[in-house]
Amino acid sequence: MNIKEELYNQCVEFVDNRFQTIQKTINEIQESLHSETKSSAGDKHETGRAMLQLEREKAGNQLAEIVKVKEALSKIDPSKPSTTVGLGSVVYTSGANYYMAVSAGRLKAENHLFYAISPNTPIGQLLMGKTVGDTIVFRGLEFNITSLV
Repeated sequence: MNIKEELYNQCVEFVDNRFQTIQKTINEIQESLHSETKSSAGDKHETGRAMLQLEREKAGNQLAEIVKVKEALSKIDPSKPSTTVGLGSVVYTSGANYYMAVSAGRLKAENHLFYAISPNTPIGQLLMGKTVGDTIVFRGLEFNITSLV
């Protein structure tokens, strides 16, 4: 397995775990709402239901967001080499190393540390379309792109 496939698989696992966590939360809220319906009436009951409804709405929004992230990830072909920075690129710089995919935090592959970032993050926007040898300045620090995979 090459480094691109390894990073891609780590991102897929990250997104799947997040998806399952949100699904579990939604299921727990549904169960709470159901049991809240069976309990006593009154102001306390109504407040409890309202809070659960808000939690369900928040979890629903998180679920919609993670579905979008899954779709973005599905557009990546980890076997495709990169000549310019784009979705799916592994970017080595004189500063940090990046995997342009989804915001999944720090990943480790082949004894290198990578930051899995989305193209619409500030650093992602600076990197998009660049090639080996290009320089970017981020938060006052200058980085050179040394290699692309």
